[in-house]
Amino acid sequence: MEKRGLLIVISGFSGVGKGTVAKRLVKDYGYSLSVSATTRAPREGEVDGVDYYFKSEADFKNLIDYNGFIEYARYVDNYYGTPRMFVENELAAGRNVILEIEVQGALNIKRQYPDAVLIFIAAPTVTALKDRLIGRGTEKEAVVAKRMKRASEEAKEMENYEYIVINDELDVCVQNVHAIVISKRCELHQNLNFISETQEGFAQL
Repeated sequence: MEKRGLLIVISGFSGVGKGTVAKRLVKDYGYSLSVSATTRAPREGEVDGVDYYFKSEADFKNLIDYNGFIEYARYVDNYYGTPRMFVENELAAGRNVILEIEVQGALNIKRQYPDAVLIFIAAPTVTALKDRLIGRGTEKEAVVAKRMKRASEEAKEMENYEYIVINDELDVCVQNVHAIVISKRCELHQNLNFISETQEGFAQL
């Protein structure tokens, strides 16, 4: 019997590179990535349905009314949400699913899915985080300041996560996250069916 997939929740400060980490996990290890819906405007190069589902506020609220999200939250003046159907189908098929969501949503997910793995991606220092936000060149100074203020609030929630992974070197960060997931798949409660099958196999010899 195939194991149910694991739900991996990746959060982190804006600009820390969590999106890049998630995409590398998909590319290198075959994870499924749940594409979030958002009311924010696309950044240059972003594609609807690939990076996000870009929605009007009215359309987003309509999906809320129809219970179309596992979770949703308002973050820096925009809504973000996790579509329900894709996640449920992938987990049932035995595939590991990554949710890249902010802190509010992550804690909500954990309440709904107690087996979800909560991983927080952090920059090596606060200064490095600010440098990355500025270096991105996609936001004005006022927005950078707002994101840093939000990051300071998120830092207070880091202790609610099971794992903290520092993204200093991308390859190492990706490998560390994958190692966490492999270790979770090896836990006793993830292998109860295998244990039963093994014991029955010996009993039949």
